[in-house]
Amino acid sequence: MEATASGVKIHYSLSGQGTKRVVLLHGWGCEIKLMQPVANALQQDMQVLCIDFPGHGASGRPPEPWGVPEYAACLKELLQQLNFLPCAAVAHSFGARVAIYLASEDPSAFTKLVLTGAAGIRAPQSEESKKRSAQFQRLKGLCEGLKKTKIFGSLPDKAEDALRKKYGSADYNALNEEMRKTFVKVVNLDLTDRLPEIKQPTLLLWGTKDTATPLWMGKKMEELIPDAGLVELEDGTHFAYLEQCGKFCTIVRHFLLED
Repeated sequence: MEATASGVKIHYSLSGQGTKRVVLLHGWGCEIKLMQPVANALQQDMQVLCIDFPGHGASGRPPEPWGVPEYAACLKELLQQLNFLPCAAVAHSFGARVAIYLASEDPSAFTKLVLTGAAGIRAPQSEESKKRSAQFQRLKGLCEGLKKTKIFGSLPDKAEDALRKKYGSADYNALNEEMRKTFVKVVNLDLTDRLPEIKQPTLLLWGTKDTATPLWMGKKMEELIPDAGLVELEDGTHFAYLEQCGKFCTIVRHFLLED
């Protein structure tokens, strides 16, 4: 199914039955199908909405570089259109960024939150990371200077692209130029200060071997969100919700159905 929100075509699916509603929010670079196993487990008892975020799956791209606030506004508009508010949210990684932002902006939007491998807390930059960043900026500046001379043709552009591939993350390098700007805006927003503003009961499920959003981030969220509890999924990675889907869905289902 399709709808338009914030001027973007949004691909979504709706299934299930019951009076309780839950929206499933995927991570960066993912799409609806990676949330489908969770939807299958929850749709027996509740209405389940899955969406492809703009720039992902079958949805359109943002009309300009977006950050988390724009994604949150788009999600809220879609939920309003579908008469799906208030609802619970199950959110992974980037999806959790959007859920955290919207929950802190509008406490009435969500009834409960389930955050797994949630992004949003900026990790302290290591000395090695600072050194790599400085090297990249210095070499990028050199490329920009060569472009201005206009005597090297396309060579500076090719050199800059090579630098991005060497110094940029896999997620960054997989994107086109416009979506790279969106990615940078998304990852540069630290949501730590918004966590105490979340009023909903919040369940945190975390893989103990998550390297993308390490377990210490989950513990920090548990500390800062007023009504939060953390469940550790032993040996789970950043995609622990899929690796241990049966266990994950049993815990989530109990949490969402519990009054």
